[in-house]
Amino acid sequence: MKGKSDTTHTDRLQLARKRVASAASDSKLPRDIIDCLPDLCFVVLRDGTILDANRRAENLLGRKRKELIRQHFNSLMRKEHGEWFGNALRMCCAGEEIGTREVQLLVDGGSMIDVSLFLSRFPADSTSSAAKCIVTARDISEEKKRELDLLQFSNVAHLTVNPIEITDVNGNITYINPAFERASGYTRAELIGKNPRVFGSGKHPKEFWKPMWDTIKAGKVWVGEIENRRRNGEPFYTFLLISPIIDNDGNAAGYFGVHRDITEQRYLQQQLIQAQKMESIGTLAAGIAHEVGNPLTSISALVQVIQRTTQDESAKEKLELIRNQVSRISRIIRDLVDFSRPSKYEMELTDVNRRVRDAVEIVKVGKRAREISFRLDLDENVPALPLVPDQIEQVFINMLINALDALQDTPRSGGDKEAERRGEVVVRTYKDQRHLFVVIQDNGKGISELDMVKVFEPFFTTKNVGEGTGLGLWVSYGIVESFGGDIRVKSKIGQGTTFTIMLPLNREH
Repeated sequence: MKGKSDTTHTDRLQLARKRVASAASDSKLPRDIIDCLPDLCFVVLRDGTILDANRRAENLLGRKRKELIRQHFNSLMRKEHGEWFGNALRMCCAGEEIGTREVQLLVDGGSMIDVSLFLSRFPADSTSSAAKCIVTARDISEEKKRELDLLQFSNVAHLTVNPIEITDVNGNITYINPAFERASGYTRAELIGKNPRVFGSGKHPKEFWKPMWDTIKAGKVWVGEIENRRRNGEPFYTFLLISPIIDNDGNAAGYFGVHRDITEQRYLQQQLIQAQKMESIGTLAAGIAHEVGNPLTSISALVQVIQRTTQDESAKEKLELIRNQVSRISRIIRDLVDFSRPSKYEMELTDVNRRVRDAVEIVKVGKRAREISFRLDLDENVPALPLVPDQIEQVFINMLINALDALQDTPRSGGDKEAERRGEVVVRTYKDQRHLFVVIQDNGKGISELDMVKVFEPFFTTKNVGEGTGLGLWVSYGIVESFGGDIRVKSKIGQGTTFTIMLPLNREH
């Protein structure tokens, strides 16, 4: 019995060796074919033993074929891929289809490469009991790197505070980032596929854009300052850089535009120019008061003397006209001098809401206010601020008078004619963490875009001659600026005007 058992064991061992030899023999692929393949190629037994490898595998992994043969394939991979590969290998040897999987292979020296692994039974119609598979690995390291670069760029473009737009070669928008949506007021859905002229201001002629197209079509970068329009119609100034996106053939596949919002910078520049104008006028006022004021006083005195001595009614009428015009000139000079002269008033904690109410009550007494509705919406939680009470009240009065002027003869139509004819002035106060805001809004005729840039200039007025000096807003702006504040204006023809007075909450004084 013992001899028979030993014979059986020997026979089984020899049979196993023959099967391995047969498997090794069967594994020999046409060398001139597999060595020409661009992918790594291995012949692997069901248990994961490598029987053969091609030249691409040698070169990329940095190991000779003889070093790879009889190694377990798991030794070439990261450990976390081992369980999957074992299951996939058994399924492949059983004739089941296996999808591709991205894994990392170990390169001689310790580094890793990303590959896309695919398993197929070899040969497909083999009846050999020693089942085996061909494992091909396509190197996707460069693809992964490009994907990472694209992801990094995508995150930078998506999260940057600068508005970004990408267009195709025809100039139609293919991408905008959230910053562009915030800056323009448009949503991505509203702009994708559209030409940027959708939000263009229309102020740049074709001659402005031609050099830009010539530059980017030549593969160069163009930079310039442009004016666009937000969705609500407000101007949107940016410093724009446009760069062509070049494909592998050296052709432009689209264009990449980066905006830097300079709207606030433009506004500050305008404010600086305005401040310089005001300083110049203030300096000039002292000279005017001296050189013109004294002669006017003499003229006014002489007119009064003649009025008392003459009996000619026609002459009296003309003298009264002269006297009124002299008084008007004196009033203008007095306003200039008052503004140019350093204030002697001392600041004190001022209840802004109270000053708003007082200003409204003063203005409501006038004849022009009889047909006007005044509505107050005051935040009773606004704090007292260090101001000159009389000066800030004068600012409110000036603004309210301007609102009344804008409401005079404003055409209205539709509905109840009597109700429609009534104008409305709304005054609101509120605050945020930095400013107290006083908003004076009317539904009058509005201010044209051309006049908007000049409303705070001295002597600028849209009123008829003799109805205003054009100094009210200029003086008001100077007063608010002296408190560290600002005045901003929005207007639309036929819909009304809104002045917003901003006063700092935490100003050192």
